[in-house]
Parts: sequence; C-alpha cells; structure tokens
Amino acid sequence: MEHEHYDDIYSLYSNKSVRTYLGGVPEKNEIDASFKRMLSSPIPNTFFYITLKATKEFIGLVSIDEYHEKEIYELSYQFLPQYWGKGYAFEVLSEVRDYGIYRLKLTHLVAETQTANIASCRLLEKLGMQKIKELERFGQTQAVYELRGNLFYKDLERKETEIC
Repeated sequence: MEHEHYDDIYSLYSNKSVRTYLGGVPEKNEIDASFKRMLSSPIPNTFFYITLKATKEFIGLVSIDEYHEKEIYELSYQFLPQYWGKGYAFEVLSEVRDYGIYRLKLTHLVAETQTANIASCRLLEKLGMQKIKELERFGQTQAVYELRGNLFYKDLERKETEIC
C-alpha cells in the first residue's frame, strides 16, 4: 500500500455496492483514518492493493490484520463490483491465505462476513475455511470462519501423498 493508492481506496470504501455487507459507506474522515492505519500498521498486519496483471487496473483490497479481539488475524477483502463473479477473489485470497500461513507463520486465520452475504460465505468455504460461530455485530448476524494453519498443513501433506 502506497500513498498514491488513496484515490482508489477511497473509491472502494465509498462504493455503496461494495459496502452493502460492510456496514455502509463510512464518512470521509473514517476512510482517511483507515487509509493512514493501512500505511503505518506493523507486520504481520498486511494490506494488499490488488490490480489486474495485464493492465495494472485497480480491482480491490485484501488484508491480513488484527481481528476485533486482537489476539488473532483476519483475512479481509473488498473488490469493486465489476470484478465480482470472475474468480479474481478466489485467486487472490488463495495466495494471501498461503502468504499468511507460510510467510507470516500465523497459526490460524479468521474471516467474518454477514450471513446474508451468501457469495462471501461460499468463497470462504471454498478457501477451506470452516464456520465456527455466528454472532451479532454491527446490527447484523455475522458468520465467523476459521482456518487453522496446522490443519491446512496436514491437508497439503495428505494431498502430496495422494499425488505421489
């Protein structure tokens, strides 16, 4: 994330469709504060400015950062609507998930989405995450998904064994 990405991040955060299941469009000062935090957060907090490989066109934001309780890390994402349903989210989130587990050495990741956001719930399940609970937050029912690094490693070892 760089200072010159502000306009794109602002357009993402101010997009009503993107923010439908994220509590609505925040005020400009909230967007500014979020962007400033993205630029200054220490690792393992990581924010990825996502572009298309061929055109470098901005399509979204993916992050691994402290979850609400600040003891674990959350995989979070927002993509512009014109890129929904094209497989980009799965492709990017698979890479970021692996980055968090293998490079950042996180023991597990969580993701939280509104239960009403069926596409997001399916995406998290496709990524190998399991729903561990539902809770009320921001006035909506949220599903919390989890991926434990040690279970993910075991799945990879099993797949490697099956392939050999």
